[in-house]
Amino acid sequence: MDNVSVVRVFTLSGINETMNYRIAIFSLTLLYYCMILFFNISLIIIIVLDENLHEPMYILLCSVCINGLYGTTGFYPKFLLDVLSSSQQISYEGCLLQAFVMYSFACSELSILAVMAYDRYLAICRPLHYHSFMNKRRLSQLICFSWLTPFCIFSINVLITFTLKLCGSKIQKLFCVNWMIVKLACSDTVSSDVLSYAIIIIYVFHGLFIIWTYMHLIRTCVKSKDDRVKFMQTCVPHLVSLLTFMVVMLFDLMYMRFGSKDLPQSLRNFIGIEFLLIPPMMNPLIYGFKLAKIRNRILGFVYIKRK
Repeated sequence: MDNVSVVRVFTLSGINETMNYRIAIFSLTLLYYCMILFFNISLIIIIVLDENLHEPMYILLCSVCINGLYGTTGFYPKFLLDVLSSSQQISYEGCLLQAFVMYSFACSELSILAVMAYDRYLAICRPLHYHSFMNKRRLSQLICFSWLTPFCIFSINVLITFTLKLCGSKIQKLFCVNWMIVKLACSDTVSSDVLSYAIIIIYVFHGLFIIWTYMHLIRTCVKSKDDRVKFMQTCVPHLVSLLTFMVVMLFDLMYMRFGSKDLPQSLRNFIGIEFLLIPPMMNPLIYGFKLAKIRNRILGFVYIKRK
């Protein structure tokens, strides 16, 4: 256990090449983070306060926004401090906590998007059974599944990582990732690798389930003009959000596991934080502008303020 006790602090070296622009990076990042907070919190408040929006689709959207706040809060405050600091270090426990937040955020996002796909499938393909299937109890169970499953899985993952003997303390990223910590291990990491691939398989099935639901949705919507209108109004925002998230996550995962180290550090940094840049900002904007009820609520609020 000697090697474990030696590594009590990790160094995040991904930020080193951008230190010459620290003031500009700090200002832009702070502005961007404030915008993420504003848009997501605004959408959450609108859904919570308007009883007309207390429907499964909007409650799930509220969960997406809450998850976005959870994930970005695990990254941006620490990153802003690192930009202003002369040394970018994080404690061993803090690194494991941040890794847990990053992974649980990403997988909770995919789980919630899968539940949203199921909700749209029931609403369009099984409209007569929609309210009996998607009742308050079922909705609560699905939301709990979306949050608790990733939390439980990654709690085990982090505990396994905690038992590893580490022979290094330098992480070539802007934030802690479990896979990067495992790569610092002195010995074989069979148990961690097995669990990691099991997690990947679980969430690949999430993706396959989403594809299955959209195949049925498209097949149903082709037959009816009303269903096509409903699909364009409610499914297109979800589909854009889903594709954006899956592309950036797949790109980051493939690069982290198999990517070249010859790429410039700034490009590697961008690839690494895409899932913290694009989905948390796009989700409230896409749903806010596309979903008629939310758009009308926002426009009504702006109109009242002008009077």
